[in-house]
Amino acid sequence: MDKKAERFTDTFYYDLELTTKFLRLFSVEFFKKLNTKLSQDEFITIETILCNSGICQRDLAKIILKDRANTGKILNTLEEKGYITRFVDLKNNRLVRKMGVTEKGKEVYDEVTEKLKTAINKIMADENHKKHIISDEEIEYVREILKKFRENLKQLVDIQI
Repeated sequence: MDKKAERFTDTFYYDLELTTKFLRLFSVEFFKKLNTKLSQDEFITIETILCNSGICQRDLAKIILKDRANTGKILNTLEEKGYITRFVDLKNNRLVRKMGVTEKGKEVYDEVTEKLKTAINKIMADENHKKHIISDEEIEYVREILKKFRENLKQLVDIQI
């Protein structure tokens, strides 16, 4: 716990957990209210495939922190919607199913991304929407801290994927 904190609810860990919960609630509401054609998990999956062309399901699951069964369900849904395609390829002399994003999937991704950017800008803006409440430098600093924290957590958490 933090040196000055007497209770768990006064710690950095609790602040982080609380912020994560609010972000998750925002995300669920965002994807519902804006009537997007993707869920948050589908959006993250498409983005990950776009950034890692030809990725296999096992590697995708590790990146999006989902087990392979849940990853498979998300991929099935995206394939049914026509947003991704799966194909067989060789990896280390073994046949592996890989994924790519279709043109239709890219269009939907771009549409949701624009809406998400607008929503995030509203979150980051002050009451008058004239400036951001957190500077670019502060954001970068927090991201560096979170990265350090995540790296330590990765060593302590056994994720079964």
